[in-house]
Amino acid sequence: MNKLFSHWKKDLPASLVVFLVAVPLCLGISLASGADPIAGLIAGVIGGIVVGATSGSQLGVSGPAAGLAALVAAAIKDLGAYDIFLVAVVLAGVIQILAGVLRAGVIAYFFPSSVIKGMLSGIGIIIILKQIPHAFGYDKDFEGDESFVQSDHETTLSELGRLSEYITPGAVMITLVCMAILIAWEMAFVKRNKVLAQIPGPLLAVVAGIILGGMQAGFGEHGLDAEHYVDLPDLSAGFAAFTLPDWSALARPAVWKIAFTIALVASLETLLSVEATDKLDPEKRITPTDKELRAQGIGNILSGLIGGLPITQVIVRSSANLQSGAKTRLSAIIHGVWILLCVLLIPHVMEMIPLASLAAVLFMVGYKLAKPALFKAMWSKGRTQFVPFIVTAIGVVFTDLLTGVMMGMAVGIFILLRNSYLTPFHFDGDITDPSKPIRIELSEEVTFFNKASIQRTLAALPSGTYVVVDASRTMNLDPDVREILEEELVRAKEQGIRLELIGFQDRPIKKTNVLIAGVLRSAERAMRGK
Repeated sequence: MNKLFSHWKKDLPASLVVFLVAVPLCLGISLASGADPIAGLIAGVIGGIVVGATSGSQLGVSGPAAGLAALVAAAIKDLGAYDIFLVAVVLAGVIQILAGVLRAGVIAYFFPSSVIKGMLSGIGIIIILKQIPHAFGYDKDFEGDESFVQSDHETTLSELGRLSEYITPGAVMITLVCMAILIAWEMAFVKRNKVLAQIPGPLLAVVAGIILGGMQAGFGEHGLDAEHYVDLPDLSAGFAAFTLPDWSALARPAVWKIAFTIALVASLETLLSVEATDKLDPEKRITPTDKELRAQGIGNILSGLIGGLPITQVIVRSSANLQSGAKTRLSAIIHGVWILLCVLLIPHVMEMIPLASLAAVLFMVGYKLAKPALFKAMWSKGRTQFVPFIVTAIGVVFTDLLTGVMMGMAVGIFILLRNSYLTPFHFDGDITDPSKPIRIELSEEVTFFNKASIQRTLAALPSGTYVVVDASRTMNLDPDVREILEEELVRAKEQGIRLELIGFQDRPIKKTNVLIAGVLRSAERAMRGK
């Protein structure tokens, strides 16, 4: 407990910034999901307080995720009622807890660093592109949207093309002033000042936005309207505003199918966010992924029981948390408390916040995720790192987070297989000097992709060569490769080549899928080396 409060002076102001960012995102995702606004706020509160308290992630922030919005909207429509959908959310939480108990969190370690960095850059670009309309006062699209093709059938780029029709000068002024404050707060003279350094720049920018918004009464049509502000739901109905699950639907197969789908997608998004947040963490702490899955499961069970949307760890809020100076999970927990208190006690204060000021805050979050220096650094690491990185980033921007990551993973696996094909062994010797033996040392993983390379090398050996093929280090030897080596023994005698095989006698040929095992093991070693 003492450790949790050890950095409260940094966690407290960071929690305020995350809270300010999270509220409109919770409301926007509710709108996109076809649920009441209260559903997103419930998920935000539970994601902060419950998941934050049970998670092992120090900087991760959980809540409703834009990546699930389309899935949730389709599920509610298919099931016919929101209370039936809540049964699937509760079941999804149970499935996540079981996944954590079964140690399924190991999946997180198979995402290459280049793909994770590409995902972060793509998310950063999306944040910037999606906030440009809000910065100019065009607030038709919901806050938190991450998909290229939007629910209103517009795209990220076509939305930008419509800006000229909806520019609100008052919103532009607020965005510029808030951006100036945020940029100034990144400069050395502010950081050196003992007083100013204690004030979070994003919080100051939001306060400035509130003041500037309140001064626009005389702006007429050039000023802000109600649609330009955060809009909280009316909770005057009290407990009646909450929706409870309809347990009579528990026996419906469709409910279980949707539950497994939510559990799978939410877990993947959580594990991706965990990996990304850990890489951004200046202290390089490692989140226990199995514990994280269990925490997410607990959160989804509680959220479903009282009418909330599904919960995942979310990279946008986690990034805002980290960049606001948070040190421990106390920030995530308190941000949930702020959401709860604000909605219950001071909703009118939140409704004074212009979306343009929040756009300025998110611009800075997006820029820090997609800095040009990162692209330059990845380019300098060579094609094997840059290609999966850039494919992931482009995929995330022009599709969605999971599709973009799968695209990057596919490219990464292709490069891994190609490298395995090109370098399945170490060749030591000089074929121009027959007096000296040539040594071919096979790699740890030798798959059927390596057949052509090994066969071509052996076929090029001149007559009279003494060659040793050593499999002492080989862990998995594909039966096809073993077969061509045995055939080569026969051909070698006819060609006057002395071929000796070492380490093959005790080398078992596993009947499992050697290719998949080899790819996964190689990927794991590659990530450990980074």
